[in-house]
Amino acid sequence: MDPKKYPNVTVMDHPLIQHKISILRDVGTGAKEFRELVKELAMLMAYEATRDFQLAETTVTTPLVETSTYVLAGKKVAVIPILRAGLGMVDGILELLPAAKVGHVGLYRDPETLKPVEYYCKLPEDINERDVLIVDPMLATGGSASAAIEFLQARGATSVKLLVLIAAPEGIEEVVKSCDNVHIYACAVDSHLNSHGYIVPGLGDAGDRLFGTK
Repeated sequence: MDPKKYPNVTVMDHPLIQHKISILRDVGTGAKEFRELVKELAMLMAYEATRDFQLAETTVTTPLVETSTYVLAGKKVAVIPILRAGLGMVDGILELLPAAKVGHVGLYRDPETLKPVEYYCKLPEDINERDVLIVDPMLATGGSASAAIEFLQARGATSVKLLVLIAAPEGIEEVVKSCDNVHIYACAVDSHLNSHGYIVPGLGDAGDRLFGTK
């Protein structure tokens, strides 16, 4: 993927992330290990996605002296998983941002049209005051992610980032086209979508692998 073509897309190539993604892709990785990897990857992604958070100077007393240091400048964060697979990424982010509020957006992809259908939404009341991290392991067609972003923006969200583990070029194109003010963070950008709308090489159905269903 040409980074100049997509300035709002960050592909995270850290060795730890790439190592964990390889294990995540493996068909032999069971549900327990899969869940643990998704949580760990989400935590690593949150580290990068919060890089632009502003700091405020403060003073603390160490065992030796009083010293100036820095804390987050009143940032309020909302983590919004796209149900159901996005749930697997929430706990990893909350490990780093325990004060974040969690909302939920329920969207499923119609198997015939591949279009998103909304069935549930519950957001923090002050969503317009928060930095929103939408999380979903897979960015395939981009329809569900774009719909979630547009829905949140309609509810007042102004600062929105999308965190995905694996993206297809088609999904990136769709989100960039419909939501050009949203930054996308991905651990990997794969080759393409197959005729069923699955990412290739991908890792299969993330929700099924997270929860041991088919």
